[in-house]
Amino acid sequence: MVEHRSGSPDAEAAEAEAPGAADAPGVAGSTAEAGAAGTAESDPDAQVAGADPDARWLALLMHAAFFLLLGASLTRFLMRHPGEARTPWIIALSITLAVLYLLGPVLGSRPTPRRLTWLGVLVVVWMVLVVLAPSFAWCAVPLFYTGLRILPPRAALALVALLTVFVVAAQLRLADGFDPNLVLAPPAVAAVATAVFVHMQRQAVRQRELAARQGELIDDLLRTRRELAATERREGTLAERQRLSMEIHDTLAQGLSSQQMLLQAADRTWSADPDAARRHVRTATGIAERNLAEARRFVHDLAPADLAEGGGLEAALHALAARESAQAAGALTVHCHVEGTPHAPLPDRVQSALLRIAQGALANVREHSGATAAGLTLTHLDDRVVLDIGDNGRGFTAEPEGVRGARTVRGHGLPAMRARVRQLGGTLTVESAPGEGTVLSAEVPLTTTEDPT
Repeated sequence: MVEHRSGSPDAEAAEAEAPGAADAPGVAGSTAEAGAAGTAESDPDAQVAGADPDARWLALLMHAAFFLLLGASLTRFLMRHPGEARTPWIIALSITLAVLYLLGPVLGSRPTPRRLTWLGVLVVVWMVLVVLAPSFAWCAVPLFYTGLRILPPRAALALVALLTVFVVAAQLRLADGFDPNLVLAPPAVAAVATAVFVHMQRQAVRQRELAARQGELIDDLLRTRRELAATERREGTLAERQRLSMEIHDTLAQGLSSQQMLLQAADRTWSADPDAARRHVRTATGIAERNLAEARRFVHDLAPADLAEGGGLEAALHALAARESAQAAGALTVHCHVEGTPHAPLPDRVQSALLRIAQGALANVREHSGATAAGLTLTHLDDRVVLDIGDNGRGFTAEPEGVRGARTVRGHGLPAMRARVRQLGGTLTVESAPGEGTVLSAEVPLTTTEDPT
């Protein structure tokens, strides 16, 4: 049974015009809108974007387009063919098609057997409805996207081709004669709709892949930053440990060593020469007081106590020389000499490092050299400062850097001095020979040295 046209020429013209080529642009617009909505609503990854308000609005737009086409087709049929015997069937099939379409989102979006069965029933009902009333042909537009979303590519294209054939046949039945526009317009609309959907689907896949790659890159960046921060913390901890070890060696350890030597000497001479023993004890007491001041300074800011007392590096070196001479009780005389005038105050790091080097060097002179005289010479040049520590002791055979420390536990002094100077970008040289004394020279450049405070 087919849909009959009224006999009047005006009715036939209206019959051919309503669903024909004149409506094709509007249908194409609905196609694009429905395609965009279908992509956001029911593609296999729709659950990921389920919370996207834009996707919900597009889904509602697609449903509205389908029911608008279905309602318009039913209204047109009832207006053109009132009271026909097939009208109840047309109404029943329209309601069935609407109910089936509403069941689609409930069944999910993946190509499960239940979902494929629903699609097959939906398409069959629509085909029967088109056979009975060709004006329902344009309801195929939302079905295009439903098939493209659910079916594999080849099966989806086959379904689109089948639906297009039914649309062309329905349009030709409504026309008075053969119209090339009615034959070519539906395939063109179907091709455009399919191309738009496929393009949007591929774009969505690319965007998901890009988002995944960006997420991986961000994770790698965060992991790298955490690893870099951990490495910097470890390096900072090691550097601080090395610095503290040098500070302790040049102050507390040297002072405790001197106290031990003085107390041992006092113990040996306690019975034979009580006055000398008491002098040793008083000297050890003075050293203990200095060590206590150093320890308190460690607690505050780790700055050398002599520098904290004011006067700068020159005053601290003079005080160090006087103290070492007094503690030696005539066995060692230390002189201090300053040459040149600094153009600007020395950075705190430079002053602290040179003072520690002088303390460590004089401790080595006192313990190992057997010297009777030593000298501290601080020389201010335009671009650098040089500290020389010389003695007239027994001397030794100077060895390359690192050789001595590799084969003995003692001897932390020179490596510590080298480390201090190296941190400031300077150099440390040692000149010595057996029986000719020793000269230690620390040279620190000023142009590249910065005070972190």
